[in-house]
Amino acid sequence: MWQALVDGMRSVINSLYGFSDAIGVPSYALAIVLLTIIIKIVLYPLSKKQMKSMKMMQKLAPQIKEIQEKYKKKDPQKMQQKIMEMYKENNVNPAAGCLPILIQMPILIALYQALLNFDFIHTEHAYLFGIYLAEKDPTYILPILAAATTFLQTKMTTNTADQTQKTMLYFMPLMLGWIAATVPSGLALYWVSFNVVGAIQQYHINKQVLATDKEVAEN
Repeated sequence: MWQALVDGMRSVINSLYGFSDAIGVPSYALAIVLLTIIIKIVLYPLSKKQMKSMKMMQKLAPQIKEIQEKYKKKDPQKMQQKIMEMYKENNVNPAAGCLPILIQMPILIALYQALLNFDFIHTEHAYLFGIYLAEKDPTYILPILAAATTFLQTKMTTNTADQTQKTMLYFMPLMLGWIAATVPSGLALYWVSFNVVGAIQQYHINKQVLATDKEVAEN
């Protein structure tokens, strides 16, 4: 079953490469970008809930901090109860981000295995700016872009007043940049594309949340 997923990933990439060839831009890099967009569209209903919850948690952070300061030492159980009540009142699910990540992991692993022994139809079209997509990026351009785009997307929903979140804001991009430097460049390109599309989606979600807040305030 797993091999079928990996083979299916290769087949989809080759099909998208065929599409790029048909429109006059034969490129496996473009095929991977198109694959990313398709996956983001398929996952959007789940991602939308995740993004809204993350933005709302960022918005509620000052109130949650007040609750923590008030109850943390004297009544931790009541603190948790109050925080959960606040999440419920604002229709926020703290676990909303887990499902898209869990779904994403098999896709990343399957893509990684697919690219390791990829049978390119035309090897000359398997390069991006001279970087061979089936090998690690010797220029470190894609790993740097992976780290930068991860930072950009994470910053859009991070509460920098929370020291833990602030630490993760810098740690996660560095870790993902390092991982991107050790895997086939095609996977790093996928991650960069995934972050860019995700940042665009998050921007629009943030605008919707702000518009809703404005509408509530006016009423």
